[in-house]
Amino acid sequence: MLAGDLKRDRYVVSRRRTGFGDCLWSLAAAWRYAQRTGRTLAIDWRGSCYLNQPFTNAFTVFFEPIQDIAGVRVICDDQINQFSFPGPFFPSWWNKPSIESVYRPDEQIFRERDELTELLQAQDDTDANTVVCDACLMWRCDQAAERQIFQSLNLRPEIQARIHAIYQEHFKGRSIIGVHVRHGNGEDIMDHTPYWADPELALRQVCTAIEKAKALPHRRPVMVFLCTDSAQVRDHLLGVFPDLITIPKCFQAAQAGPLHSASLGVDGGISALTEMYLLARCDTVIRFPPTSAFTRYARLFVPRVIEFDLKNPTRLILTDESSEHEPA
Repeated sequence: MLAGDLKRDRYVVSRRRTGFGDCLWSLAAAWRYAQRTGRTLAIDWRGSCYLNQPFTNAFTVFFEPIQDIAGVRVICDDQINQFSFPGPFFPSWWNKPSIESVYRPDEQIFRERDELTELLQAQDDTDANTVVCDACLMWRCDQAAERQIFQSLNLRPEIQARIHAIYQEHFKGRSIIGVHVRHGNGEDIMDHTPYWADPELALRQVCTAIEKAKALPHRRPVMVFLCTDSAQVRDHLLGVFPDLITIPKCFQAAQAGPLHSASLGVDGGISALTEMYLLARCDTVIRFPPTSAFTRYARLFVPRVIEFDLKNPTRLILTDESSEHEPA
């Protein structure tokens, strides 16, 4: 599509370079706004933390190209490098000349997040031709929009094949308790920090949650599937539950930062999506902490979820929408 053609349309650009949980949740918020206002949705994941190629749109590296999501037209491939989206833009910062808009301080990003939040939650539209969503938009849309995104997107066939093979080997015929432990491994974990104020207590809490999950009624033999960003967490939990399932992957060195890092290359992104999508196929999921967007997919689709109370991390909350308690 030529730049001149773009002027006849209006756009929402979902720009994210963060972990897949944030990317997909923020995409859901952008999609909902595009749907409500009749705009085209552009998925722009260039500069992804999973790649070291700044002009490659990571979306089509990991997901099959898509032209439409529930009636919303979608642009999602590397052609976005040639697009010239029409102004004016919202938030207003994006109206700056390109030479001035190379660097955005954190304060500006947070300001845009607040501006976008107000826009997305309002019932009217902006006069801007292009709305740029380049901030974390978790909690800025309804669950139906999140479900629509997860149900509309398809992973690349080779990633789907990997997930299927693991499922057939470890999950089939068993009741799987999926456990996600977001540690941070030295990164600034922000809202997750209170859960790790006492690391020894945190690990004891996770072990307690696993024992409580195993004690729930299950119709098939129970297995525990662990996903974590920390080799230390993995080793600790394997010491307590030696038969739990883990998927071999590369970890960063201790305190070296998150797994969503370009240093791990495409394989790091594939590992993340493999675990994210397998968690969503579990019978029960334990989320520690529940503030992690990585387990949002599982939170929406798994029938039983055990979380830790945000105000009191020592209290476990069970959400049970399964029929496990009913006679077979």
